[in-house]
Amino acid sequence: MPKSLKVRPLSPDEKTALEAGRQSSEGFTVRRSQIILASAAGQTPPEIAKFVGGTRQNVCLVIHEFEERGLACLVPRPSGPKPGDELLFDATKRERLKTIAHTSPREYGQARSIWTLKSLAQVCHEQALVEVPVSHETIRQTLLLMGVSWKRAKQWITSPDPDYARKKRQRDRLILMAAQHDTWVVGFQDEVWWSRLTYPDMHAWSEDEPLKLHQKHFEKTDSEPKAIACYGLWCPCLAIMVIRFVQSRPVSDLTCQYLEWVCQSLYALGKRVLVLIWDNASWHVSKAVRQWVRDHNQLIKQTGGLRLILCLLPVKSPWLNAIEPKWVHAKRAIVEPTKVLTADDIRQRVCDYFECEVLPSLVKKTA
Repeated sequence: MPKSLKVRPLSPDEKTALEAGRQSSEGFTVRRSQIILASAAGQTPPEIAKFVGGTRQNVCLVIHEFEERGLACLVPRPSGPKPGDELLFDATKRERLKTIAHTSPREYGQARSIWTLKSLAQVCHEQALVEVPVSHETIRQTLLLMGVSWKRAKQWITSPDPDYARKKRQRDRLILMAAQHDTWVVGFQDEVWWSRLTYPDMHAWSEDEPLKLHQKHFEKTDSEPKAIACYGLWCPCLAIMVIRFVQSRPVSDLTCQYLEWVCQSLYALGKRVLVLIWDNASWHVSKAVRQWVRDHNQLIKQTGGLRLILCLLPVKSPWLNAIEPKWVHAKRAIVEPTKVLTADDIRQRVCDYFECEVLPSLVKKTA
């Protein structure tokens, strides 16, 4: 084993301190004491890494730090600013640094659009904020003093609907109104496609290598569609998902069939009003669907049944539809890494996941 990967001979005082460190209440001290003592006993970094549950690289770093700092490496380094850093950037200079950080790096001749600590340090010197070049660690500590930290950027979407606020208030008002009536139910409705070939973004438990999701291929002899669609209605107050697959794709005629079936199902559960919250898909707002809803509500006034109250969500606002996360989790739950599922397999797995009955797919009526 290379000399650099083994600690030097330990003195009696060091051995005593390391043995005490193994009994410390601080996990950091215990772990490092174990690494150093194991190395002194002749174990290799891979063997030590396996014993302490770390990596070979981490073990080597601990050994090198012990060579440099001795027993001081058993105590974590202070995470705050180094003494004297605050003298480099007084209050005025910190404000200038903040101004620079809120400006595009390209305005200072940088070939990037997002600041790095290194580029900030370079620009601070070029702009005469500091007399001598400073390290990126100095910049980091100064930013921390200012309450600025490194955060992952978030992709942010907003609805372009000019009536967003009004439509959201209407949605919230109907949800509150439904909560005050035992015979009312709120349903979040949407449609989704279930692919037989593509995988959703997902995580999986594994010992060594991550789960491998091999690319699936569509065989020429496969007569089934590459994806199938279904209607879904999530009723939070009942904690049920109402699923119905379709043979082709969602259209107005199938939407009317689905709504009729949903009304019958919820009416059988003792509900009399369904607040239906859905998006602006063409098969939701079509003339045929709107006419069917009007005719349905007029009919149930005479014969009894379940009345529909439609609530259109703002354009491009999926975060207001509570059914959306249900689709994400379901796609991860039914995934099959080793083979291509049939359409019937997908239907069965989806219905098993949502604990609902597999019913015949809706078929578009011929003229």
